[in-house]
Amino acid sequence: MLTIGGLGFLLACVFGSYILSGGSLEPLIEAMPFELLTIGGAALGTFVMGNSMHDVKHTLGGFGKIMKGAVYRKADYVELLSLLFFFVRLASTKGSMALEPHIEKPEDSAAFKHFPKLLTNHHASALICDYLRMVGMNADDPNQTEDLLGRELKKTLAEELHGAHALQNMADGLPALGIVAAVLGVIKTMSHINEPPAVLGAMIGGALVGTFLGVLLAYGMAGPFATRLQNVVIEESKFYEVIRAVLVAHLHGNAPQVSVETGRKMAPNQHMPSFQELETAVQSLQIA
Repeated sequence: MLTIGGLGFLLACVFGSYILSGGSLEPLIEAMPFELLTIGGAALGTFVMGNSMHDVKHTLGGFGKIMKGAVYRKADYVELLSLLFFFVRLASTKGSMALEPHIEKPEDSAAFKHFPKLLTNHHASALICDYLRMVGMNADDPNQTEDLLGRELKKTLAEELHGAHALQNMADGLPALGIVAAVLGVIKTMSHINEPPAVLGAMIGGALVGTFLGVLLAYGMAGPFATRLQNVVIEESKFYEVIRAVLVAHLHGNAPQVSVETGRKMAPNQHMPSFQELETAVQSLQIA
């Protein structure tokens, strides 16, 4: 909602000030459909040319993130840390082999069933199960695990950020595409040079609409959308950094409470549960 509100405020200020200063909307309304077709069509074409179909779909899906923001809130971090606490406590008290029933078939695990939202988060559940499985295979070197997990999360983040980069590339090109539309309008005007000044003035005004739209779409829409998407993706990546922090702390031999406290510190500040909130959650945790 904040994104939509900001966009509405931007358009109201731009067009409102234009109208209040005596500007007429008629030239804009007449020229805008054709200029938008030129600029928007060219931008869409360059976007498709510069990206694979997978990236195109991924970028389009990113508009949901732009509007809704990051999906993870404090309750999600509490659930994740509680699940991880259960696993590291189980591994500490009964050995890593006790984790096998939970990580081999997470859909049948009482622990995952206790947190159904995490079970449906395939990336998070797969990440937890994969690395706990490696611990059961004696791949328990904390430095090696931290490096491997870090590289995987870095790769995933780079892939998730591709949509934001694609939008930013489009934003960078929109002013130039606006100039293309404006030049076409000037060419059209020059072919009617024998017309009266009033007609030529209207045609030149219509040509300048292309430059206006190119700049407005670039810096008023595509650029902010790209920044918003990038920030959301980076914020959501902290959810998986919590998993890495807890597992690595566990492999270093820390107590379960210390391991989850290490992970808690990786949560974004606005969603980070307090020490008391997390302590209450893990103490009340009852999984058969």
